[in-house]
Amino acid sequence: MDYKTLQDKRDFLQQNKGSLPECVLKNYEDTFAIEYTHNSTAIEGNTLSLMETKLVLEDKLSVGGKELREIYEVVNHDKAFAYVQKCAFEGKPLSEVIVKDIHEQLMENIFQGGIYRNVDVHITGAEHHPPPPGQMYIEIKNFYADLPHKGDLNSIELAAWTHAEFVKIHPFVDGNGRTSRLIMNYQLLAHGFLPVSIPKESRLDYFAALESYAVNGDLTPFTNMIADMEEARLDWYIAAIEMQ
Repeated sequence: MDYKTLQDKRDFLQQNKGSLPECVLKNYEDTFAIEYTHNSTAIEGNTLSLMETKLVLEDKLSVGGKELREIYEVVNHDKAFAYVQKCAFEGKPLSEVIVKDIHEQLMENIFQGGIYRNVDVHITGAEHHPPPPGQMYIEIKNFYADLPHKGDLNSIELAAWTHAEFVKIHPFVDGNGRTSRLIMNYQLLAHGFLPVSIPKESRLDYFAALESYAVNGDLTPFTNMIADMEEARLDWYIAAIEMQ
């Protein structure tokens, strides 16, 4: 990963983004939000297609033949992402209160969110086993304590670490993946980068990269994955700017 290149592209976008018409920027942002919600929920097994997700979120139409939970998952994720954007743009550092708020929004009308688990959980097919509740409470407290002191990491590495460490701890009964992807994007937004969406088609590579960190402590594969997606998003905007 060439972090300097990503910084330069980020800075170029920040300096020139205003040259794009507001309607174009809104279209890009709305399209991303729908694709992101679709991918993040689909990774966890939600069966709504991209078009069905659009119908629910943008056109406010119901989708027949789907469980109500799946509809709530999509609607809730969209709201939680809007909350992440709002807090990040207000300059609020990521905190335990914000993380619990994110999870509570994700779980609205499904079950009571924002509450840490008091039972063991297992990740099907994974070599890593999340810690039991007693150890989990120690690790999640350490996670929040470490957040402000990761100055040895650049912004992309920090975003990757925030996701990988959180999902390794798995503090909630459900919704850990969606929460971890949202707080990863929180870190990217807080440092001037664009949020990224992990395609559902890449879930095997994604899980393998997270497993590499959880089992071996190797963050590089996941960092490189996030960096590649970030660069692709930056390039999309830059190409549009250069066509003006």
